[in-house]
Amino acid sequence: TTLFRSLLVAAAGYWNISPESFLEQKAAVVDPGAIDFYATKTHSLQFLPDGKLQYDMTSDKVEHLKASDITLLTNPDLQLFRGALYPWHVQSLKGEVSPGGTQVELIDSVRVARTDEKNRTTIITSSRMTVFPQKQYAQTEQAVRIDGFGGVTTGTGMKAYLNDGRMNLLSHVRGQYEAR
Repeated sequence: TTLFRSLLVAAAGYWNISPESFLEQKAAVVDPGAIDFYATKTHSLQFLPDGKLQYDMTSDKVEHLKASDITLLTNPDLQLFRGALYPWHVQSLKGEVSPGGTQVELIDSVRVARTDEKNRTTIITSSRMTVFPQKQYAQTEQAVRIDGFGGVTTGTGMKAYLNDGRMNLLSHVRGQYEAR
């Protein structure tokens, strides 16, 4: 053991290793903006347990933040099928996916559109929206515009139940409809 201690002291002196240098390494703070991997021109498919398509997503760039496990998206474009024939088409300039993918924050020029089996189109636009893909639910506290159902409806704040196409505007609701 004396020989081992001597070798350890000699090695520490040779490489100029001190106990303080070990502590400094452990005290190093991880940069919260540090990206541990990224991909460009991505295309991702996810299927439901029964084999039907849940979603089809493309993005110009995907960046993963190591410290927070958040994934940043540039120009995400998502077809949210949920196993149905008529998907919701979700687009924005930026996006942030939570750890585990349970929540997606869409940021800037958010557009959610769907054409149903009767060829009726609904388009929802906002500056920001949070989507919960597994729950088929979306919400925002921002101004919202809904084009469809023979008119235009605007409001502030929205809760959207994508599975059944139901949308609740929370305040300052205004509508303009065409008489048929």
